[in-house]
Amino acid sequence: MLSMDSLLTKPVVIPLPSPVCSLPILRGSSAPGQYSCRNYNPIRIQRCLVNYEHVKPRFTTCSRSQKLGHVKATSEHSLESGSEGYTPRSIWEAVLASLNVLYKFSRPHTIIGTAMGIMSVSLLVVESLSDISPLFFVGLLEAVVAALFMNVYIVGLNQLFDIEIDKVNKPDLPLASGEYSPRAGTAIVIASAIMSFGIGWLVGSWPLFWALFISFVLGTAYSINLPFLRWKRSAVVAAICILAVRAVIVQLAFFLHIQSFVFKRPASFTRPLIFATAFMSFFSVVIALFKDIPDIDGDKIFGIHSFSVRLGQERVFWICIYLLEMAYTVVMVVGATSSCLWSKCLTVIGHAILGSLLWNRARSHGPMTKTTITSFYMFVWKLFYAEYLLIPFVR
Repeated sequence: MLSMDSLLTKPVVIPLPSPVCSLPILRGSSAPGQYSCRNYNPIRIQRCLVNYEHVKPRFTTCSRSQKLGHVKATSEHSLESGSEGYTPRSIWEAVLASLNVLYKFSRPHTIIGTAMGIMSVSLLVVESLSDISPLFFVGLLEAVVAALFMNVYIVGLNQLFDIEIDKVNKPDLPLASGEYSPRAGTAIVIASAIMSFGIGWLVGSWPLFWALFISFVLGTAYSINLPFLRWKRSAVVAAICILAVRAVIVQLAFFLHIQSFVFKRPASFTRPLIFATAFMSFFSVVIALFKDIPDIDGDKIFGIHSFSVRLGQERVFWICIYLLEMAYTVVMVVGATSSCLWSKCLTVIGHAILGSLLWNRARSHGPMTKTTITSFYMFVWKLFYAEYLLIPFVR
């Protein structure tokens, strides 16, 4: 039991649950309803109650102030951390990061090639400056947007069925690196196909719709792992698929889209169109062969019988170089026979420069490492873009 001296010396510490804590213990008597009390002192109890009432306000005030201070500090900290976590800069960085992953997933070098190919072949239809009209640009935009969605479908589907291979060959791709889950990749692929066909159907151009449909069929058969499909296992069939899309469909179908649907002219195949189709056939074969050179390790592991696996990287590399140099030589000869002087000069000089750049780069090429081959492959794509810049001047 606490004494009055201890209460007075330490008034802040009150462990007692009630003010009558210092009451002496009451002991029950033998008779029911009666109690006896030992050492009962009413003055002592009264003093204890007075001291408790004097100390209680200070104790409760301290506790409440401490609690309020704790709550205030916690609230301020939460508000500050919340405001820092959702700044405009962090939101903008998150958006840019998401767009960067989508950019990698879409394989931008193929996106650029598709867009430039459609624009280049569409310009072959132009016969005079009056053809460069809002009608032309609307028809061109419809074709490019629909084709780009189909391009994303094709390259995305290929990544979905090549996740394990890409972990070896292209570990930086979103599905192989884990930046995208297979479910997210599937959603993007399906949405891209729907958007592509939706635009093609709304436009109402049969050349455009058939270009999208054939690209869809060939791209699906190239990648999807079903019986009698996954044509990429065969080097020859894979090359034919790429040639059909890049050389034939892009040239002929989109040319007819602008010529017959946009300009309402009779369908006819012109000399520049035939030239563009023939040359791009060579170039598409080179791209089909070259793209497998840096991927030889994963292709060997997963049974993809590419020409690089069969013949070796060095041999396929020089086959591609010789094919392109032959194509440039033929183009210069054909260009020299043109009756248009400015077309003759641009065709001959332009392809002579491209052929020289290719040969010098090939001769100075170092060891066949994954990094050097990938860099050279992207250089071949730059030559591909440059060709699309020259094609509209062929007359």
